[in-house]
Amino acid sequence: MDFATYQNLIEQNKNRRNDSLVARFYDRPVKTDQLDANGMPIFKTVCYCEIRIKDNTTEVFDQPATEEKIARFPVEYARYQLSRKQVENGTPLEQFAFLTLSEIEACKYRGIFTIEALADLSDTHAKDLGVIEERLLARRFLEGNRKIKHTLDMEKMEAEYKHKIAVLETEIARLKKTKPRRAKR
Repeated sequence: MDFATYQNLIEQNKNRRNDSLVARFYDRPVKTDQLDANGMPIFKTVCYCEIRIKDNTTEVFDQPATEEKIARFPVEYARYQLSRKQVENGTPLEQFAFLTLSEIEACKYRGIFTIEALADLSDTHAKDLGVIEERLLARRFLEGNRKIKHTLDMEKMEAEYKHKIAVLETEIARLKKTKPRRAKR
């Protein structure tokens, strides 16, 4: 699932949505009956579907996702899949200090779950989604991170070279001490 496919799915399902229900797919660790070598329980990750009735805070239906729930809420499931794919290869928006919680949720609703995905939006998509300023911040953030990474890489190389120089100086000093003396003529 990519961003464009997600956007198309939203368009196709605009009229099909049930405005009285809100669904959210997410991963939950579930304890299995198995134990590891140390006798500790083994957990597995299971996709769950949480369904809430609009304007009703007391009733929440939270069960493992089924094919029926996936078919009933295709946009929400696509959002879940896109989230998993993006976060696997990027930095979650929650780690981006320049966005408020509201802006993060608005981005997620639009299918943007990572700083990289936000920064990669085209001008047209950013304008259509109303995230021009957020995209600019994400791009600046990533550029700053690239510079920091480059600096850290250079510092690491410098430390390695200093270590090699110290080893070679020690070896040179040892060789000078053991230098054989020449006989006089």
